[in-house]
Amino acid sequence: MAGKRANGEGSIFPYRNGFAAYVWVTKPDGKRDRKYVYGKTRDEVHDKWVELHQQAKAGPVATNVPTVASYMAYWLAEVVEPNLAPLTYATYETLSRLYIVPGIGTKRLDGRLSVRDVQTWLNKVAKTCQCCAQGKDERRSPKTRKCCAVGRCCQDLPAARTVKGIRAVLRSALSQAEVEELVAKNVAALVKLPPIRSRKGKSWSSEEARAFLEASRDDDDYLYAAYVLVLVLGLRKGEVLGLTWDHINWDGWQKPCTTHGETFCEHCRDNHDISLIIDKQLQRVRGQLLHRATKTEESDAPLPLPAICVAALRHRYQQQQAARVKASDAWHDTGMIFTTRYGLPVEPRNFNRSYDSRIARAGIRKITVHDARRTCGSLLVDLDVHPRVAMAILRHADFSITMEIYSQVSSKTTREALRRLGESLDQ
Repeated sequence: MAGKRANGEGSIFPYRNGFAAYVWVTKPDGKRDRKYVYGKTRDEVHDKWVELHQQAKAGPVATNVPTVASYMAYWLAEVVEPNLAPLTYATYETLSRLYIVPGIGTKRLDGRLSVRDVQTWLNKVAKTCQCCAQGKDERRSPKTRKCCAVGRCCQDLPAARTVKGIRAVLRSALSQAEVEELVAKNVAALVKLPPIRSRKGKSWSSEEARAFLEASRDDDDYLYAAYVLVLVLGLRKGEVLGLTWDHINWDGWQKPCTTHGETFCEHCRDNHDISLIIDKQLQRVRGQLLHRATKTEESDAPLPLPAICVAALRHRYQQQQAARVKASDAWHDTGMIFTTRYGLPVEPRNFNRSYDSRIARAGIRKITVHDARRTCGSLLVDLDVHPRVAMAILRHADFSITMEIYSQVSSKTTREALRRLGESLDQ
């Protein structure tokens, strides 16, 4: 008889234009409740019903499954923002708002979101002009519209790294959903993307690095010491701009030299324990200039300062004192090492502009600030410094970046490597 329920299927029943069924399940909070499944045919609902029974036997099952959009909002607000770096949160939120929510935001997290859904959606994103999809040209005033809004599609396709970043954000969110037992598997982790060829980093030779520093020093550039720290110690831009005078341990130089009887003895400066603590960074995130902790504890290790760094920082101190006198009451006492003429922190973008301008004046190849940090590693290799010593200098969290498993290096060996590097640049 059509519509008659078979033995053991007492919970399958006609519902609207199809059928429905329920199973008593234990929710993640330990309470018991009914969970329903729906379909157009009895066979379809029966299969879902059997699968739901298996899930109920395996463990807790969520009865109210959120959509991708609502879960992304929760995940960003309650998991990402309180626990990760502000820049990380800003990046995740942007990718979610511009790509994930508009694309699959209405999908439910459970069986309604499949590997096929995510795969086809990401493939579509990679082929879609984002100027059209996000209305970039449409938001311009009618007089300045120049492409998609006037029928001339600019084919603003997302980069392969952007698509990979979108998948990574969704995968991270669904990993949390797995922990909360909202989904049985992470479908984003099963999606395939084309491989991305990594960009081959550039670096300067010793001669180019020396020419860059000499040009900066000869012009009395207020960022000369910053450039020295990037090239000699491999500091990141944010780390350099986040330095304060309290980060320098001058104790070794403040004591009179037992050999020559001088304070700040130039003859024995390499024998003093002058070190730099790197535990802060300066970042501009969504209009806010943040002075916050570095990303990893490995970045916080103290570094012994070679002679060229000490000399550059002492000169920077003199420059800043002169600027303080000139600014008078307009001076802001922030304690930062690298400041504007009024004592305010240096904007990261302004640092980039000054850096690019200095390269042009020096007449050498243009490389990024991060590549200048990479130059430090290249110079250490040129000086036959052991990779483990290079790791201590560059403060890598994972030694796969520096070719070997992490190994502790004595501060004496590190100081010697930095001294040799400083001498190669300070000629």
